[in-house]
Amino acid sequence: MNRYKIETAVGLFVFIGIVCIAYLTIKLGKMELIGSNYYIVYAQFDSVSGLKKDSNVEIAGVPVGRVSSIKLDPKEKIAIVGLKIAKDIKLEDDCIASIKTRGLIGDKFVKIIPGGSDTFLKPGDTIVDTESAVDIEDLIGKYVFGNVDNTNDKELQ
Repeated sequence: MNRYKIETAVGLFVFIGIVCIAYLTIKLGKMELIGSNYYIVYAQFDSVSGLKKDSNVEIAGVPVGRVSSIKLDPKEKIAIVGLKIAKDIKLEDDCIASIKTRGLIGDKFVKIIPGGSDTFLKPGDTIVDTESAVDIEDLIGKYVFGNVDNTNDKELQ
């Protein structure tokens, strides 16, 4: 009888351990099993250079979601980025999505500038106004090799 109690206690301990490991795997892996606290909207960019899946989506510096997917539209040759936004955040249909860099050579993220419209985006809608990432290497290359457009400097003289 004593052996039966020990085996039951060990079995219960192992079961609780497996449940804890499963819970941590789901939480740390950011998986969603039941329901979802997010909705997905899309944004079209000319260039998403350096942006990665699971990058932050921010409004006023506050994280409100993540990049869920990055795909190329084969017809128009533009990048379509899926943005997973928290359900309690409502985006106006005239908001602006832009790709920004954290610091000089930091990670890329999507910054959303809220609009002033009374109409909100629904799940699956597309953000129309976007600004692509600035390619620092191209800017430095143009400056170093003298390809910077100086037409405005002539007007100042």
